[in-house]
Amino acid sequence: MSTDGLLTVPDAMAYLQVSRWTLYNLIRSGELESVIVSRRCRRIPTSALTAYITRLREETP
Repeated sequence: MSTDGLLTVPDAMAYLQVSRWTLYNLIRSGELESVIVSRRCRRIPTSALTAYITRLREETP
């Protein structure tokens, strides 16, 4: 995965294999960074997905 791109919410959902509800909960809780491009347009940086996955791996015993 490129570390400089932006993904749509559906693309990020597919990449993490989670529901829309779960993805937005991760964003609301601050666990997953996102950017608002316009009033109704949110994107998730691929670097944020990489960082989130890395944290999950580090927390797994």
